[in-house]
Amino acid sequence: MQTILRNILIFIAAIISGSLVNMALIQIGSVLIPAPAGADTTTTEGLKASMHLFTPINFLFPFLAHAIGTLTASMIYTKLGTSYRLLISIFLSSLFLIGGIVNVLMLPSPLWFSVLDIVLAYIPMGILGYYILKPTTINN
Repeated sequence: MQTILRNILIFIAAIISGSLVNMALIQIGSVLIPAPAGADTTTTEGLKASMHLFTPINFLFPFLAHAIGTLTASMIYTKLGTSYRLLISIFLSSLFLIGGIVNVLMLPSPLWFSVLDIVLAYIPMGILGYYILKPTTINN
């Protein structure tokens, strides 16, 4: 029972940490690469209305936030979890993927970005996070 509780707490910590990394990178990105002139990014409606003004560089930090947030969550569980590390890493990345799909459905981003984000920023990052910190024991 103690192991199960520990894994649940680590799972929750991984989700929270990955989400915090995601939000931090979005905030940093908005400072380093400001929105185009005339774009209102303070509300969802304003963002939807001004999405056509964004250039590819404006999508760099959102992609990095999604990918590195997912990678962080996966690495935290892989490092601290006690069992089913690969399976849980994929499950964590699937949860982040669901968030990414909701984001794509809510915001009219360009098709190239939506495909790139959905295909590369979630499941591959979850798997990569596992393999970066892959345990050396037989029971993963």
